[in-house]
Amino acid sequence: MSNRKTIVLTGATRGLGRALVPHFAAAGHTVLGCGRSDKQIAALCREFKPPHDFQIVDVADGAAVQAWAERLLKQVGAPDLLINNAAVIADSALLWEVPAAAFDAVITVNVIGTANVIRSFVPAMVKRQSGVIVNLSSGWGRSTSPEVAAYCASKWAIEGLTRSMAQELPRGMAAVPLNPGVIDTDMLRQCWADGAAAYPKAAEWAKRAAPFLLGLGPKDNGKPLSVG
Repeated sequence: MSNRKTIVLTGATRGLGRALVPHFAAAGHTVLGCGRSDKQIAALCREFKPPHDFQIVDVADGAAVQAWAERLLKQVGAPDLLINNAAVIADSALLWEVPAAAFDAVITVNVIGTANVIRSFVPAMVKRQSGVIVNLSSGWGRSTSPEVAAYCASKWAIEGLTRSMAQELPRGMAAVPLNPGVIDTDMLRQCWADGAAAYPKAAEWAKRAAPFLLGLGPKDNGKPLSVG
């Protein structure tokens, strides 16, 4: 299979990231994923054997991300597709009532964590002058709602960060801020409780999202896209 891709995926242990892994693997692509749950990382390693690779990494820890990237870049080279999916959300509350630690965690994981991964992997992709970087945004990165201000701030930041980076990449590459749509995940349930059940499950979403992600290329650079 000549079009096999090497895919780096953060937040691979739950939600949308976890749902994407089997689709990428079944299509013959190599998934190099990370997450914070040792139990879930162990489960992924049991289910998806090498050349797939899964490691416990907190994207908010810049040194840990750098060490992870150095190992993977040495072993397999620059990824063809880099997906920054790892994210957290604070419990719904008025902005001034969100505890400082909760607010800081959202910004640190969602924004600084994304920057850490970009800083660690993208230089190798730029050197090769090929590859696609997808930073997961949200409908709340293009609109707002009450009681989710920290999350909105983080995803609006992802939109700006990604579109700016798109202008910096060499021809032949792409950076895309991607709105996955409204999906029934643990993170959405943290905001909407049982109301999240009205939306598609992550596994159903991944059936559409995986081929969509694999089809992204230079023509999509800088475009704020959504999974249809």
